[in-house]
This record gives sequence, structure tokens and C-alpha cells, in this order.
Amino acid sequence: MSDLYDRHRNVLPDWLALYYEDPLELTHGEGRYVWDADGNRYLDFFGGILTTMTAHALPEVTKAVSEQAGRILHSSTLYLNRPMVELAERIAQLSGIPNARVFFTTSGTEANDTALLLATTYRRSNTVLAMRNSYHGRSFSAVGITGNRGWSPTSLSPLQTLYVHGGVRTRGPFAELSDPEFVAACVADLKDLLGHTRAPAALIAEPIQGVGGFTSPPDGLYAAFRQVLQEQGILWIADEVQTGWGRTGEHFWGWQAHGQSGPPDMLTFAKGIGNGASIGGVVARAEIMNCLDANSISTFGGTQITMAAGLANLNYLLEHDLQGNARRVGGLLIERLRGVAAQLPGVREVRGRGLMIGVELVRPGTDEADPRAASTVLEAAREGGLLIGKGGGHNTSALRIAPPLSLTVAEAEEGATILERALRSTF
Repeated sequence: MSDLYDRHRNVLPDWLALYYEDPLELTHGEGRYVWDADGNRYLDFFGGILTTMTAHALPEVTKAVSEQAGRILHSSTLYLNRPMVELAERIAQLSGIPNARVFFTTSGTEANDTALLLATTYRRSNTVLAMRNSYHGRSFSAVGITGNRGWSPTSLSPLQTLYVHGGVRTRGPFAELSDPEFVAACVADLKDLLGHTRAPAALIAEPIQGVGGFTSPPDGLYAAFRQVLQEQGILWIADEVQTGWGRTGEHFWGWQAHGQSGPPDMLTFAKGIGNGASIGGVVARAEIMNCLDANSISTFGGTQITMAAGLANLNYLLEHDLQGNARRVGGLLIERLRGVAAQLPGVREVRGRGLMIGVELVRPGTDEADPRAASTVLEAAREGGLLIGKGGGHNTSALRIAPPLSLTVAEAEEGATILERALRSTF
């Protein structure tokens, strides 16, 4: 046990989660690889929780941050800020939301918190619809709408939260239905729920549930929900903190798989846009964004150095078609892992899109989640030189694979080979 780990435990909260029995200190990275304090190299298939989106030590981002640091780091939103305006213009245009306004925060948690403030103020209601198995952040309000017991430490909340079916396709009471029947059953459940409550402010939903284990509904579910919600003026908030910026390969935003009824009223973003710099934010229709009747600021949201990182990172992402790379390389990786899974009784499902892949583990011969196996595979993958994540609903039994979007075919094969060994050694 390292001296740093002892110091960590002595000064930081007990509930601050760490991976691995012998926790890692990562000291530097390059491309899709990172190194620990002992000089060991790892292929990074988790990217700081889907945050190192393009590459470690990306020269374009490093240069932009360095040059901005030499001018001014920060001024707050009380002053005009050219990099913030430029990034907001780009994001508003890319969002698909008409007449969009953008507000920058420092994290996805804060972005979702802001979206809830806007929705409840605009609608004059503190009732919120959320999905079962969801995760939306760590703040008091975000915890209150998180439908995942492992990440919700209190039932106290400023909001009344009602949970809806649909975020998990292959478990729950509708799992055996066909996709059209599944969507119809979830819509019927939503209609029934709305018949028993005052009209809520909004539905907040992750197009693909992140902490929940990369689960998702059939395409079009949230479009069908939106038709029902619009009848009562209920807003739709797409939580794109993990799904945004082309990670799913097929779409730039996760909501676009459910876009038949139009874009969401709001979307929240964070993580990958800064490639490690602390950027989050909300995009909303102007009438919603402008509904607050008191002054506000953001001391660190939109600060110049993070905006410089975001602009450089977004430019690189678009110029190098990393969405297309996620689709191509992610598709190969998913098929490779499905081939492995077909031979192992402990792998229930390989799911996902692009470079957002979940591998759900169960006790062989059963349909019971196996969180111990997930931890064992996590450790074995690390020993083999691969970093992955984990998540899941009732039990943390899904491996989460989310490399930087610049992953090469050779690196995908390298990671799949290491993961295959880790799975076979476990099962």
C-alpha cells in the first residue's frame, strides 16, 4: 500500500471511490496510453470517465491552453469573454435546438443542476420525471433525480421525483417484449403516471445510461415520450454528459436516435468537450434560458483557459471526423467482444454504440448480476495493461469501455485481446 494511498485515506472522505485493491496514481499520458507512478504503461479504455475524449496530451489542446495561460487565465462572467462567446456559438449551432442559448458550468453535475433550476422555474413545478437506473451527478438536486441506489446517498431532495420505465432494454417487466411493444408499454406507463400527478416540469433522461452500465432503450422511445409530454407542456432535458460529441458513432448527440419528434428543449453537456478541462454546460431554447428573474453569474464557468481547451478540442474532433472513427472502430470492437462473449457463460450481453460499450456479467448458468466478477475482471485487465470502468443498476456488474475517440484499429484489437484474457481467467 503506497504512502500516497495512506495520505489519501487520512485527509479525503471515506466515500470518495477508488478503483483497484492497490489504487493507481497516473502521472502522464500520450494518445490512448497512460503511465502510473511505477512506470507501468496502460491502454486507457475509460478516459478519466469518458472525459479524455480525443487523446491524452493532444498537442492542439496543450498549445491552446499554454497560449491562453500566457495571456489571461480567468476573469469571470462579469466581463466579455471572447473564447466563451466563440465556443457558445459553435455549441448552439451544433445542438440542433432552435434559438439556442448556452450557459457554461464547470461539471456535468452543475449543468444538470442548472437545467433543473431552469425547468422548475419555467414550469412553476418542482416535480421531475427521471428514468430508473439513471445517474445525473453528485449535487443535492442531481442525487434527488438519480435512479441508481448505489450513487444516491439520500432520499432528501428539493424535488419530487417520479421514475419512468424504459432506460434498460433487457431487464425489468417489459424485457421480453419486442422493441415496438416495449416502446408502447413504456409510453402507456408514462401516460398512466401522468394521470396520477400534477404536470411535472420536465423529463430528464440519458440517451444511453452511463453509470447504469451503458444501457439504452430502443431508438425512438424518447420521441414517443416527447409526443406525450408536449400535450402538457412538459420539457425534455437530454443529459448528454456522456453521450455527446459523437461518442456513439451514429450520431453527434445521443438524442438524435430519438429525434423524430424534434430536438429536446434542453441538453446538458460536459466531460469530453474539454478533453480533461473542467467544462460543463446547458443549451436551452431562449425563452427557457431567459426565464430567471434574478441576476446570476458563473465565477469559473466559461473561464478563458477552459474555453480555449474546448475550442481546440472541438476543432480537432470535427476536423478529424472522430465521430466517424468511433462508428468504425467501435463497431469492430463491439463485434470482436461479442465473439468472445458467445464462448463465455458469464457474459450476459455486449451492448452499446460507437466507443461506448458495456459488457454485462452474470453468475454462469443464471441471470443474476455478478459484481464480484466485474471487480475481478477489472483487476485482471489492469494486470494485463488495460484500464476499463464498471457500472450497473441493482448491482455493479457491467464493464464500461469508453476509450478516446481517436482509438486505432490496432489499439482496439490490443485492448480486446487483454480483456478477453481477463474474462477467460475469471470464467
